[in-house]
Amino acid sequence: MRRLLVIGNWKLNGNKSTITNLIIRLVEECANISKCNMAVAPPVMYLDLVMRYLINSNIWLCAQNVDIHISGAFTGDVSAVMLQDLNTRYVLIGHSERRIHHKENDAYIAKKFFILKKIGLIPILCIGENKREYDAGHTQSVCLNQIQSVIRLLGVEAFKDSVIAYEPIWAIGSGMSASPESVQIIHELIRNYIANYNVSIANEVLIQYGGSVTPENVTQFFNQKDIDGVLVGSASLNADSFSIIVRAAENHEKSYYA
Repeated sequence: MRRLLVIGNWKLNGNKSTITNLIIRLVEECANISKCNMAVAPPVMYLDLVMRYLINSNIWLCAQNVDIHISGAFTGDVSAVMLQDLNTRYVLIGHSERRIHHKENDAYIAKKFFILKKIGLIPILCIGENKREYDAGHTQSVCLNQIQSVIRLLGVEAFKDSVIAYEPIWAIGSGMSASPESVQIIHELIRNYIANYNVSIANEVLIQYGGSVTPENVTQFFNQKDIDGVLVGSASLNADSFSIIVRAAENHEKSYYA
């Protein structure tokens, strides 16, 4: 059965001192969490530092990006094998900030999905529409096209033991989240779309929500049938805020599904 998953995406924030203090606090605050899964995604510079504090903890390590190559003359890139060597479990791919600032398209992101599955890491495929697409009523087609790019390359079986994170671009970092009810509509659409190919995989795939998630609104998202967790941005940089979100997942009845 599906189990709530909470991931903190720290993006390009922090330094050695602040990140050390943050991860020490989180390990302490989340020591008794057992009914939901959680992970943190530090900047690549600090993956090894954070990994050392996560040993023997119940928090998993997540990377913010991966290259499509295993090794070679690709200056500045990070391979899935390197991430695996640091006990990374999850890897974000397709985040809107990568799509916008690094011009990553659906086909390229699908290749990242492929390499992660090949190595045995869990991809978190970020999908979502921008404000223009949202206003034009294209949310559903945009999201399904982004999923279809993976199915086209790898088949729907690739979504077994994988995660999809729906993040409407207009809500990320804006302080304005989508309504839980509208998010549920998109999550149900995604699950039904995958079910057209394979019902079993559709029932198992985790579909997170991301976009201005806070301690104040997170329970409303957990209350929706097809929302299986949250991808948290700025609130994950504060140990108190992130711990509250994790405890909300821990105490929610969905946590007993696992």
